[in-house]
Amino acid sequence: MAENDTKEIDFARKHEEDLRRLRGLRLLDDDFMLKVFEDKACTEFLLQIILNRADLKVIHVNGQQDIKNLQGRSVTLDILAVDTDNKVYNVEIQRSDKGAAVKRARYNSSLIDSNVTEPGKKYENLCESYIIFITENDIMKAGLPIYHVDRTVTETGKLFGDEAHIIYVNSQIQDESALGKLMYDFYCTDVGKMNYKILADRVRYFKEDKKGVATMSRVLEEMRKETARETAIKVAKGMLESGKLTYEEIAKIAELTIDEVRALDEKVTA
Repeated sequence: MAENDTKEIDFARKHEEDLRRLRGLRLLDDDFMLKVFEDKACTEFLLQIILNRADLKVIHVNGQQDIKNLQGRSVTLDILAVDTDNKVYNVEIQRSDKGAAVKRARYNSSLIDSNVTEPGKKYENLCESYIIFITENDIMKAGLPIYHVDRTVTETGKLFGDEAHIIYVNSQIQDESALGKLMYDFYCTDVGKMNYKILADRVRYFKEDKKGVATMSRVLEEMRKETARETAIKVAKGMLESGKLTYEEIAKIAELTIDEVRALDEKVTA
């Protein structure tokens, strides 16, 4: 069989795999969610329902926003949005309980505070912020659809008023409320059965429109490459720890460069 024929068959196979995978994707799947909520109107609608605020207007939204911690290392947030009142919203999809741990919420809140305050500005000018986790499981285990977390003064029971809010949305509750219908849509794979047209139209674009499908196919290809690289790095680390092979041999087996293997060895040693 000619090389070109083999490439064409491989491309067709991957395309069919992508189409099958696309049909099964949900808004609860973070990579798919990120593409859908890159759209400002969709993010605005999402926040309006979660916060029960029809007047909320988003002026800016970023998906996969890199934000630096105090050590200068970048951390990636799923969705970062700003509204007309300069309030900041970080929305995270978390299918694992570990990813939605309470100190993760505290950490994300601190990241936003440290990155939106410019040197010399008064602390009173800190913007109001919301860290919102949409979780696959009921993290708080109280059977409620939504949990609002705000600091309070222990002795008085009054709100502290620092305007740093944390919200957990329990996607397991899919009742007839506006939020329950939204969570149903997060699980729904059939566009025709979704409750909200604004979300259904966006999902349909990525699942059925030629350009949308092409966009998602590129995303899926990047995911395949990332997974392959993560596997290669894991294999290389295991071989480095064994101490039996040279950098050149490990690089060849793991399909990494010698410099990459050397850098991994330095991390393993450290």
